[in-house]
This record gives sequence, structure tokens and C-alpha cells, in this order.
Amino acid sequence: AYFQNFTEKHKKVLNTLVRNNPGLLSGSFSLLVFNPHVLDFDNKRSYFYQRLHDDSSTRRTGAARPLGHMMQVSVRRRTVFEDSYHQFAGKSGDEIRRARINVKFRDEEGVDAGGVSREWFQALARQMFNPDYALFKPSAAGRVTYQPNPQSWANPEHLLYFRFVGRIIGKAIVDQRVLDAYFTRSFYKHILGRKVDYRDMEAIDPSYYKSLEWILENDITDVFEETFSFEVDDFGQHRVIDLIPNGHDVLVTEENKAEYVRLVTEQRLYRAIKDQINAFLGGFLDVIPKDLIQIFNEQELELLISGMPDIDVDDWRNNTEYHGGYNSSSAQIQWFWRAVRSYDQEERAKLLQFVTGTSKVPLEGFAHLQGNQSVQKFQIHKDFASPTRLPTAHTCFNQLDLPLYDSFETLKANLLLAISECSTGFGFV
Repeated sequence: AYFQNFTEKHKKVLNTLVRNNPGLLSGSFSLLVFNPHVLDFDNKRSYFYQRLHDDSSTRRTGAARPLGHMMQVSVRRRTVFEDSYHQFAGKSGDEIRRARINVKFRDEEGVDAGGVSREWFQALARQMFNPDYALFKPSAAGRVTYQPNPQSWANPEHLLYFRFVGRIIGKAIVDQRVLDAYFTRSFYKHILGRKVDYRDMEAIDPSYYKSLEWILENDITDVFEETFSFEVDDFGQHRVIDLIPNGHDVLVTEENKAEYVRLVTEQRLYRAIKDQINAFLGGFLDVIPKDLIQIFNEQELELLISGMPDIDVDDWRNNTEYHGGYNSSSAQIQWFWRAVRSYDQEERAKLLQFVTGTSKVPLEGFAHLQGNQSVQKFQIHKDFASPTRLPTAHTCFNQLDLPLYDSFETLKANLLLAISECSTGFGFV
């Protein structure tokens, strides 16, 4: 406890020291890796790549680390996914991690000096979400983040394809190639080996999330008639899944409702896509060491895969709506934008993730930010609850609930705490 309190108290100084001397994390500051939420993203990323490219086995034997072999990838543009899949099929994870990929698009001119392989990664990122493969489906939150499709079994090769996608994303991370690929927060949690909870449901099914929230916040005695079972529809075929043994005979009550919410969330966000998740992880962890990727949180994993967004604060502010009594001249709104301008690039990206569920900015700018159904501008609502609360968010509506703080310093500190600590997008008292 003393170590944790000390590192959190001196977080800024420790990060500055590490930034100036990254080698400290492999030496006298190595314990910080076991308390990774103290480290800023850039320091974690530096440590990650230092460790990733450090071949401890050759260091132990005293041998020089061999240069990565050249892996020739020859693909047709119109079948880039299948061609790449077949050429990776016979390779080990270690081979893929070490390889220097040289890509050739058949019947096209061009020597790969880096640009062609970058284009190849982007082509694969587009194709992995191609509905024809049925691997992923868009989430409800803006339809720009994706979740494994529970009905992907309609594609006979789906688990092998998921393993391939995991390898490609892992290789893109190794080669520091950013991908236009954004996933739901719950899927990032699965990659990191962390548990999901009912709040992660909001991005997948907002109305169902509201139902679960209502169950938890209200007395359901005599008003809720459900059992510990779950009905699914697979292409018109209905079947009932028991959440516990003989669950279809066990009623949900005020006493057991929290367990019901936990189990039904686990069913929707994990068990229904367990095979797909495991296949993806089989490929991803083949390339990226599990203990190393786990130093990141869900927000940072998205930034590692998809890169840091270029955020135009003026465009963001010009396309923001205010509700509940706030307007552009309200003191709290003025302080909010002052705080945003004071944040660095990483902090702005995390604020955007906190409120919208993703760091992705539409190519056309904030005027085209997507919500649950269609375009939904960024919005700030007045939170009339206690001013000691942290800001909260509803990602399906790109909505930030901002309490009536009495000073700029309080607003800035609480907003930063919320986006740094509450990765699910929910504050607390």
C-alpha cells in the first residue's frame, strides 16, 4: 500500500524521470511496471517496444540477435484477405513477429520500401470487417466500433480467420503500423484478460443496457418475471440457454438479481462469442506476449492499435451541443474547453474515448460524429447531482454529464481523474 500511495503521489515526477531515461523501467524503476496505471501511455509504449524487441534467449546464450528474415507476401488486391491468410497459415508466431514483410500486389508496379506494406495493412483492416466474411458486426455506438459476430459460424472458416486477424493485428503492433480498426471496449477487455460488466453492454445494445440498469436500481418484487435463462435467435431458430443449471425454472428475485445481471452480461458479451475470442487470442498472443500487452488498459490498447488521433479542438467545440441549462457562455463550459486545450494529445484522445466510446474522429470532422442511430454531435448535459461527483458519460449518445463545479481547478482535476481511472465511462461519488 505504501508503494502504491508513493507512486501515485509522485506520478508526474516519476513519469518525467522515465521519459528522460527509459532504461529505468528495466532497472531501478522496474517495480512501476507492476503498477502500470501510474505510467503514462508514452512511457508504457516505450517499455513495451523495448521488451518486445529484446531477445532474452539470445542474450542469455551470448549470441547476436539474428536479423528478421524477409517474408515475401504476394497478393491480389481483390482477394487480399484470402491470399494473405493462406501465406500466413504455415508460419509460426515467432516467424511472423521477427519477419520483415515485403508486399507485392500482383500485376502492379511498385517496390515495397514501406509504403506498399502500409497499404497492405490498411487493406486487411478494411477486409476483416467485410460483412461477406461475417467475422465482426458493428456495435450500436456509432457503428464505427466492432464486436465479434456470434453468428460468424455461418462462415465455415471463421475460427481460422479469427486466428489470422489476431496475428495481423499483433504484427501491426510489432511493426508499429496503425490500423483503421476500432473495437468495442468489451473486446479490448477480452484481449487484456479483464472481466466485462453490465456497463459494457451500452455500446452493444443500449436498450438492453437500460433494462439491466433499471433492474439493479429498482425493487423488482412482483414487477419482473424472468428466469435464469436466455433466449437466442440463430437465423430464425430459437433456443433457450440456461444461465445456471435448470435456470429456466429459477425465477429472478430482488435477492438474486445482481447475479442474474452478471450472468446475462457474461452470456451476451463473452459466452456467446467465446470461440471467436479464443481463436483471435490464439493468433494475437502467438505474436504478442500476454504479460507484456497487459500493462495497457482498454483505452491505451486502442491507441496502440489505431494510433493517436489528430483532434481539432476548435472543430470539436463548434460542433458541441449543450443541454439542461448549460450554454456556450456558462462558466463550467468555458472551464471545460479551457481544460481540453490544456490537455496533451493523449489526454484529449482519452476524453473522446470516455464520452464517445472510441478515439476515432470522422474524416469529415466532428459535425459527422456518429451516435446510436445516425449523426449525433458531442453534447454536454448539466448534472444536478452532487458537485463532488466525477463527470459521467453515455457513449451511445456522445453525452457527457458535467456537474456544477465551482472552480476551473476542480473541473479540470475531476475530468482528468474520470478519463484516467473510469475507463468504462462512468463516474462515482
